[in-house]
Amino acid sequence: MTTGNRDVLLEVKDLRIEGRSGEEWNEIVHGVDLTLHKGEVLGLIGESGAGKSTIGLAAMGFTRDGCRISDGSVSFEGEELVDGPQEQLRQLRGSKIAYVAQSAAASFNPAHKLIEQTIEVPLQHNTMSREEAERDAIALYRRIQLPNPGEIGFRYPHQVSGGQLQRAMTAMAMTCRPKLIVFDEPTTALDVTTQIEVLAAIRDAVEQFQTAAIYITHDLAVVAQMADRIMVLRYGNLVEESDTRSMLSDPKKDYTKSLWAVRSFQKAEPFAGKPDMVPIMEVRNVSAAYGEVPVLDDVSFAIHEKQTVAVVGESGSGKSTTARCMTGLLPPKQGEVLYRGEPLMPATKDRPRDQLRHIQMIYQMPDTALNPKQRIRDVIGRPLSFYLGMRGREKTERVRELLHEIELEPDDFIDRLPGELSGGQKQRVCIARAMAAEPSMIICDEVTSALDQLVAEGILRLLDRLQREFGLAYMFITHDLATVRAIADEVVVMKQGKVVEKGEKNDIFKPPHDPYTDLLLSSVPEMDPDWLTDLLDERAAKGMTFEQSAGN
Repeated sequence: MTTGNRDVLLEVKDLRIEGRSGEEWNEIVHGVDLTLHKGEVLGLIGESGAGKSTIGLAAMGFTRDGCRISDGSVSFEGEELVDGPQEQLRQLRGSKIAYVAQSAAASFNPAHKLIEQTIEVPLQHNTMSREEAERDAIALYRRIQLPNPGEIGFRYPHQVSGGQLQRAMTAMAMTCRPKLIVFDEPTTALDVTTQIEVLAAIRDAVEQFQTAAIYITHDLAVVAQMADRIMVLRYGNLVEESDTRSMLSDPKKDYTKSLWAVRSFQKAEPFAGKPDMVPIMEVRNVSAAYGEVPVLDDVSFAIHEKQTVAVVGESGSGKSTTARCMTGLLPPKQGEVLYRGEPLMPATKDRPRDQLRHIQMIYQMPDTALNPKQRIRDVIGRPLSFYLGMRGREKTERVRELLHEIELEPDDFIDRLPGELSGGQKQRVCIARAMAAEPSMIICDEVTSALDQLVAEGILRLLDRLQREFGLAYMFITHDLATVRAIADEVVVMKQGKVVEKGEKNDIFKPPHDPYTDLLLSSVPEMDPDWLTDLLDERAAKGMTFEQSAGN
């Protein structure tokens, strides 16, 4: 990486961005400066609302709907992008500056094959013929180590794994050999083994093509593997900036230090059950299939009152499918699910309302779990009416009580729409909705994976307090082993629809492990810039292929 002024690729000066709230415009990015050199990777970190993605998009001369650049300069190779001609910006985007989004599954068109979408940009910019573009796409697939590179592009997005799809998006960004790529949380929703393959592919592609990058993330251990330099943001302001090793070893600002120490939470009261206790929920020898495709094979485990059982494993291991069987959304082919020792009807529609009330779910993505047109009083109030028959003043007072329980001020939030809440606030509302049914057990399906670390810790603390106050049992579906360490009593490890290991948390985290558990544990990024390199070298020395090292 060179740092002479002639090697400056992107220069942002006194950037100010406003967001619209109703008829008013309020400043959300406050005079940020940024310089990026050719071949350099800059990490932008901070909690939700820090302005990371907004600044990353502004580097392309772009703002989301409801935002505008009110002042400042964005210069790319000496060319001003703020208020630049739209045709000029269209020619720039995709060809010289590319963008990789957080969710590849949401970004690909499900109706078109991967290769058609990969070659779209070079064809639009007339940099290659179709034949040349297809050959180049296959070469890129091979370079980022996608399996069967000559064939995988002719599949549809739903026919490849999440990690393969995220790598395909990186290949798509590389097709015109851009000088800058903005990576916006590209591994946030991926399990740890899949994350390894995507991080390795991104880093190799950036190094091979000497592409500069802005890497946006809230995961400090991830940014340590990717960035030459880190900028810490908060509330649209620059807090601190330094090279990666200095930032990790000696952060200067209190806020940065708080980010480094955020994983301090541990469950307050470990489960203290008795061997003869009847479980709240028991999954007994359950096998299930989607159509003719088997997805669960003889799965068994139990969850007791006041206990948290974490179910972990890579994407496709069967974690969420097991939850679907427990809730009756997917009737098992074999085996049974029991509630307090009594078998439940396989299908939700056949279960009495009181049984449904006692088993609630909180979902991974609060954005999609909440109806954007319903106010918070209606979101939380619906289960109060459906399960408990509450109406009028009684229901309103209970909604206010539930908002207090999730630490949101009722007067400020009861009449808001979901779009007026932050990600953490939305997830708290989802928790209140589940609590409104007065359940005995809550299934938490990746409830912190889309949240930054500060917000996620707040959600974990809230769930722990609610468990202690109301005696709740939790099934915690997650791929985040730091979350498992923080909140679990017992751990169930799943792979390809089977339970490969289960037991108390402390026993699972102590060697010797099942080989697959060992792979999961070794795939958790560490706050060491050399960690990814050392891990890949170690696995290569053992003769593990790229796909094997990612757990596939």
